[in-house]
Amino acid sequence: MRVNVAFLSSDVGRLFRKRFDVAARHFGVTGPQWRMLAAIQRTPGTNQGVLAAWLEVEAITAGRMIDRLEKLELVERRDDPADRRRWRLYLTAKAEALMQQMANCAQDVLADAVAGFSEAETQQLITLLDRVRANLSDEITQEANQTDG
Repeated sequence: MRVNVAFLSSDVGRLFRKRFDVAARHFGVTGPQWRMLAAIQRTPGTNQGVLAAWLEVEAITAGRMIDRLEKLELVERRDDPADRRRWRLYLTAKAEALMQQMANCAQDVLADAVAGFSEAETQQLITLLDRVRANLSDEITQEANQTDG
């Protein structure tokens, strides 16, 4: 019997999220807030719509999360010079410090996930997952191009 790769990878993702959610509580944020902060850290100046798509939530849900993070003084909204209706989102200095602490915690979770793996096995896992992601991303891009044409 073959293991269903989609189910297995989805389950691994779910377990990672649960572990990160538990860890995030220690820092006074939720798991989804942590993921939002991480997305803003990766792409400073991003906007609510992009974050909503990345987190797979509605724009209004992302907006509420941003409101809460702003009240916690972790995110700041700045005017978008290209569009007065949009805001660009940036982490505050307080959030940057928090993200450094949470990065250490994330490293611990990742180390637990690959406990017992050799360095070569860990690298092979990363390589294979990158290939799966690329294959699926290519398919989505091709489908989008077919519906646009």
